[in-house]
Amino acid sequence: MPDGILNHPLISERYFFPRRESFADPFWVDCGDARLACHYHEVNAQAPTIVDFHGNGEVVADYLDFLPGVFARLGCNSLLVEFRGYGMSTGRPELGRIVDDVAPLLEALPSEPRLTVFFGRSVGSIPALQAARLWPDAGGLIIESGIADVLERLLLRVHPTELGASPQELQRAVAAALDQKKKIAAFRGPVLIMHTANDGLVDVRHAEELYGATTSADKTIRIFPRGDHNSIMMMNGEEYFARVGELLGKVP
Repeated sequence: MPDGILNHPLISERYFFPRRESFADPFWVDCGDARLACHYHEVNAQAPTIVDFHGNGEVVADYLDFLPGVFARLGCNSLLVEFRGYGMSTGRPELGRIVDDVAPLLEALPSEPRLTVFFGRSVGSIPALQAARLWPDAGGLIIESGIADVLERLLLRVHPTELGASPQELQRAVAAALDQKKKIAAFRGPVLIMHTANDGLVDVRHAEELYGATTSADKTIRIFPRGDHNSIMMMNGEEYFARVGELLGKVP
């Protein structure tokens, strides 16, 4: 297998859509060759902490006006995670390294596993499920508009030969690092999966496949009839955050 296939420049160029936005007082996370400019909001040091991984084409600054406040009203601290190459973070958005960045992020997190809830939206479901793999006993996991099959998503934008790899080599690389179903199957805490039936970017079957792979005794799926990939939160806000609050209520 070619070295670094998941970090190939063509994947970075065609799969990610970074934007540069700044905000005051970032929570910096050192990932070796990159620093992530995240945002941390603390309500109470003993309260649960929700770790939020945003979607592609989004940045932490998009959510600062409202999301930390919503989580605070739910009694929760929040860490809004920025990807490398996005916002104020350094580095380039490379798929393999975005997954690798999760380990140092968890080391920097001022929260223990049982009080931590991972929340991944769209592409953010990839690092969120990596976090769930590393902390399988975390307090909870929320996947919104998430991806069950990363290989399928990559093949929409690149051909393996463009990466200097065979289809089998790319398949093996994705299976080794990005097996979403295997990761969610190993998670033991409560799981909430949300999607919209009208998602034209990530088909609703991705939510159904993730739910089917989940082995947690406490799992919920909600397919909203309103909204699409980018309006699911806005169109279903009251129920959307009520569902989030229900899961947070299960954190010890």
